[in-house]
Amino acid sequence: MKAAAQTDGHQASPEVTNPDTSNPGTSHPDIADPAAGIPDTGLIVDDHGKPRCFWQPSMPDYHDHEWGRPVVDDRRLFEKICLEGFQAGMAWITILRKREAFREAFDDFDMERVARYTERDVERLMTNADIVRNRAKIVSAINNAQRARELADETGSLAGWLWAHEPPPQDRPAAVDRHYWDNNPTSKASKELSRALKRRGWTFVGPTTMHAFMQAVGMVNEHMSGCVCHGQIEAARKYFRRPG
Repeated sequence: MKAAAQTDGHQASPEVTNPDTSNPGTSHPDIADPAAGIPDTGLIVDDHGKPRCFWQPSMPDYHDHEWGRPVVDDRRLFEKICLEGFQAGMAWITILRKREAFREAFDDFDMERVARYTERDVERLMTNADIVRNRAKIVSAINNAQRARELADETGSLAGWLWAHEPPPQDRPAAVDRHYWDNNPTSKASKELSRALKRRGWTFVGPTTMHAFMQAVGMVNEHMSGCVCHGQIEAARKYFRRPG
């Protein structure tokens, strides 16, 4: 996830709004003067004195309670891949605000049902003003449901196959700060996952999309080092039972 919208095959990052520095009570990124030789930690301090990722004020509930926490449910994993695809070229907060409408329109992302969608469903979805009405992305979601169903039938679960692409500890950075965040829109693991999905016929699964997906579902912990959620996610990942 980055502050910008995805462009290639897609960057699913929180939309970061500039803090109101005219209000002295507003938290803002702890960006030190580069001349002082102090690195940008990518952290803000909230009203309770707790350090959090710089983008937290734009999506506090998502940051604090969802992003980065391990997900094992096939339906929610499929949903996340679909929504990351719909997010391509847009800000993630736009998709987040439409998520409930997407769930209603796509049968709560039941991949068995979505896999059976026909052209009539495509036309139905194209008239739904509450979702992103992009034909290529709608068709991609249906295609990916068919591919997900095949994968689950072949391997036993979508979750087991996806989590097998979790990167090993030695491939992870020693720390996550603003410099790392701004300069790593993809990873070795996200490129490998993207290639593997494309070989199976999935679409809208570029390496930046897959990096954002891996961040969001807890396959990697990219809360800023020092963020109060970083330690929580580390603990959750430590005790999380990997599927498969």
